[in-house]
Amino acid sequence: MPVLSSYRSLFALTGGRYVLIAFLARLPLAMAQMGTLLLVAGASGSYGAGGAAAGALAVTNAIASPLAGGLTDRIGQRSVLLVQSLGGTIGLAALVLLSRTDVSWPVLAVVAGVTGVFLPQVGTLARVRWRALAGPDRWKLVSTAFSYEGAADEASFVLGPALVGAAAALVSPAGALVAAAVLLALFGTAFAVHPTADHVPGTRVRLASPTRLLTPVLVGLALGQLAMGVTFGSVQTGSTALATGVGEPGLAGLLHAILGIGSVVAGLAVAALPARFDLAHRLPVFGAAFTVLALPLLAVSSLGTLIPVLLFLGLAIAPYMITIFSACEQITDSRRLGVAMMVLAAATNLGYALGSSTAGRLADTYGYTGAYAVTVTAAASALVLALALRPALQRRERRIPGISGDVD
Repeated sequence: MPVLSSYRSLFALTGGRYVLIAFLARLPLAMAQMGTLLLVAGASGSYGAGGAAAGALAVTNAIASPLAGGLTDRIGQRSVLLVQSLGGTIGLAALVLLSRTDVSWPVLAVVAGVTGVFLPQVGTLARVRWRALAGPDRWKLVSTAFSYEGAADEASFVLGPALVGAAAALVSPAGALVAAAVLLALFGTAFAVHPTADHVPGTRVRLASPTRLLTPVLVGLALGQLAMGVTFGSVQTGSTALATGVGEPGLAGLLHAILGIGSVVAGLAVAALPARFDLAHRLPVFGAAFTVLALPLLAVSSLGTLIPVLLFLGLAIAPYMITIFSACEQITDSRRLGVAMMVLAAATNLGYALGSSTAGRLADTYGYTGAYAVTVTAAASALVLALALRPALQRRERRIPGISGDVD
C-alpha cells in the first residue's frame, strides 16, 4: 500500500479534527520544560535554579507517567486525562503567579515538580487509541499509526521549544507558560472527551499476575528509549556549547530543530516499509544507522559542519523509536498497553535528564566534543540492545499473522 494511501486510511478512522487535537494537546509537555527553565532562571537570576526546576518537572513526569498509564488501563483514558489537564493547567498557572512574588526558587522547583506529575503524555496515549481503532487490518494500520505518532512527537519537540523561545522573546517566559497552560486546558480536555476515548474504556478490574508487565524484552525496549533520551539531552547540550563558543547562543534551539526535521521526514516514511522487513530486522538496521550517523559528531568543528551532521542523524532517530514502540505494542497484553507505553515514555525522559547532565559535565571539561561523545556512546548502546533483542522479537513475530513473509 503506498504511503499516502496508508495515511488516508489511518486518518479516515478518526477524521482530521482528532489528528489536530491530538497534536496540539501534546505541545504543552514539549513547552513546559524549557518554559520552566527560562521562567525560574529569570525570576531567580540563576540558570542553575532554572535547570533544577526544569529537571524536577521532567523527573516527576517520568515517575508519574507509568502510574497514569496503569490508571488508564484500568478505568479508561477520559477521566485520567481530564484530571491531568486540569491539574497541569493549574500547576503551570501557579508557576507563573508565584514567579511574580518574592518566593525562593526551591519553592518554584517544588511547584514545577508537582506540575510534572499532572502533565499528560498525549502521544503515548494516542498510540493506544490507534491500536484499538485499527480493527481487522490491525498490523498495517497500527504500523502506519506508530509511524505518524513518532513523527508527530518529533515535530512537537521541535515546535514546542520554538514556541517557547518566540513567546519569551516577544512577551516573556511567563507568557510562554501561560500559552502552554491555555493549550493544555483547551486541547488536553478536547483530547480527553473526544469519542475515540470510548475505544479504550479500561478493564475496570485489577489484572492478574499472568499479565506480568516488566518482561526482559520490555526492559530492553525501555533501555533503548533511555538511550534515545540520552541522545536528545546530549545533542542539545553539545549544540548549545558549540553555539555559545562561537558567539551565537541564540542558534542552539534552531540547531536542535534541524535534528528534528530529519527525524520527522524519516518517521513519516517508515509507513512505506514492506512488512517482510519486520521489526526484528529493522531494529538492528536502524541501530547501526544511528551509530554510523552519530560518529561524525566527534569531528564537528563549526556550526557549518554541525548542521548536515544533525540533519542526517535525525534520519535514524525516528525510525529507531518507532520500531521500539511498535515492538512494545506487539509484546504487550492489550489490557496493559497504556502502562507499557508509559514505561517507554518515562525512560525517554529519564534518559534526557541523564544525557543533559552528563554531557554538561563533560562539556565543561572537554568542550562540545565531550558532550557529543555521550551521544555516540548512547548510539552504540542502542545498537547493542537492538542486537540483543532481535531473537526475542523474531520469535514473537513468527506467531503474528501478516507480519513476516512476503506481504507488502
